[in-house]
Amino acid sequence: MSTTSDTNPIHALERGECTVEEFERLLASRIARRNGVQVMAEGLLTRMFAGSTMAVPMQAAVQVIRTAGLRTALLSNSWGMADYPRHLFPGMFDVVVISGEVGMRKPEERIFHHAAGLLGLDPAECVFVDDINVNIKAAEAIGMTAILHRDPPETLVRLGELLGLALTG
Repeated sequence: MSTTSDTNPIHALERGECTVEEFERLLASRIARRNGVQVMAEGLLTRMFAGSTMAVPMQAAVQVIRTAGLRTALLSNSWGMADYPRHLFPGMFDVVVISGEVGMRKPEERIFHHAAGLLGLDPAECVFVDDINVNIKAAEAIGMTAILHRDPPETLVRLGELLGLALTG
């Protein structure tokens, strides 16, 4: 793990400062099942995210946005690198910024500047969507317009209003 003052293991994983295996061992040592049995470290992240699915309405909206000629980016805090659907990225995003690959994480200001810079845009020209309020506040602090994602219909209405696009069926 990093020798910086931030010793949070989640932050270290997101920045790529520790391996998935190191993180799983550390996390498993700190948690137990309801019956008190220690959680098995191996494959912990895979089990944690086993129920994750891509939100099809959000994916479709990205396609509409790109077809309209707007640039798109994925800015993601990584909990490991293996499970991203990278085969979809070229058709969806102009820029992909994954925290563990760039050594920065949301809500650090520099990762927002990095993503905007790769898009060739000023932060004030960007709309950022995220489901974590601290990340929303960080994006807004550097001038981005931000939408707190709760569910696809609500997010898509707001995003469509901001972009002047019909993103809902």
